[in-house]
Amino acid sequence: MSDSNAWQGMQFGIFSVSDITLDPTTGTTPSEAEKIRNTVTMATHAEEVGLDVFALGEHHNPPFWSSSPTTTLAYIAAQTERLVLSTATTLITTNDPVKIAEDFAMLQHLSGGRTDVMLGRGNTGPVYPWFGKDIRQGLPLAIENYNLLHRLWREDVVDWEGQFRTPLQGFTSTPRPLDGVAPFVWHGSIRTPEIAEQAAYYGDGFFANNIFWPKEHYQRLITLYRQRYAHYGHGTPEQAIVGLGGQVFMRANSQDAVREFRPYFDNAPVYGHGPSLEDFSEMTPLTVGSPQQVIDRYAAMREHYGDYQRQLFLMDHAGLPLKTVLEQLDILGGEVVPVLRKELAKDRPEEVPDAPTHASRVAAAGGAREARPHANRGDNLTGSRPYQDTPAPAGSAFGAAAARAEA
Repeated sequence: MSDSNAWQGMQFGIFSVSDITLDPTTGTTPSEAEKIRNTVTMATHAEEVGLDVFALGEHHNPPFWSSSPTTTLAYIAAQTERLVLSTATTLITTNDPVKIAEDFAMLQHLSGGRTDVMLGRGNTGPVYPWFGKDIRQGLPLAIENYNLLHRLWREDVVDWEGQFRTPLQGFTSTPRPLDGVAPFVWHGSIRTPEIAEQAAYYGDGFFANNIFWPKEHYQRLITLYRQRYAHYGHGTPEQAIVGLGGQVFMRANSQDAVREFRPYFDNAPVYGHGPSLEDFSEMTPLTVGSPQQVIDRYAAMREHYGDYQRQLFLMDHAGLPLKTVLEQLDILGGEVVPVLRKELAKDRPEEVPDAPTHASRVAAAGGAREARPHANRGDNLTGSRPYQDTPAPAGSAFGAAAARAEA
């Protein structure tokens, strides 16, 4: 197991899109039950090998199984101690923002704060009408729904009216976020500059998929996000919070890695029967080879995108069996990530922030705020406010409380 006390300024982990794909080497397709069990095993093993994050996608159509990622993540939370649990992604367009607020606040409490959320529009067209939405309104939905979600986590009582949802009057989302601090939000995007703008406006994180396109494509999105983050007064461009996706397959000998992975690549639902493995590896960050090749390529990501805070790898896609995935995690956690931690810590400017954690964000807010509800009839309209809180002293985030105590 890797040293859990290693530099944590940057987080490393894995994500799953929850695909159920035929294994081209055996001709067998796992059942939903098998894949769900395997994903839990994969997540707990990620913590065992010293990784920091496990993220799970949301889908509502075959061949994917993860329609309720918070349920799965809560189960994983009960079996882990350190692992940060995230989504990859949560559909901000077709989910009700009220339900997102409630579900992730609950997951925060159950996981002891080891929760954040990655929001995305979703690129599966039929999902929109299944939930009563119009894909042509994808961007307006993403903007309006997140505005409401952002308020629900920060305001005890919300009055709200918008275009796509019934109005709210005197509404309180329960439970309140753990310690009074909302889950950290990453806005995930493959190609949409408006989502980079949204992340910058709120001072949230921006997660670039970094899988299907050449680096120049993501450089444009990340550069825009950094510039607009500074424009909105959250800090310098270098202080913006960036996450990247990635894709690797490793063996001690690079030729063995290519030979073993090729049938999975050639038959993968997303990129199979398209560009060759060699061409796709040249055009995108997919790296199939030795651990050192992966280290060299991903250590160079900061040259393309600047210093960043989170690196996630896709490991269980395209029909790879569980045994192979766990072997990949052993290599990633044992040989690759420890070296990348050291390489990416070298010459990292002091002003570049560490990866956001619940503890660091509670400290920045001046301490925990524990919500204790008053009794009311449920609509928060009959009393002055719904909570009797125990907030941190005013100004404590800036040391003012300590200064008063010393006076």
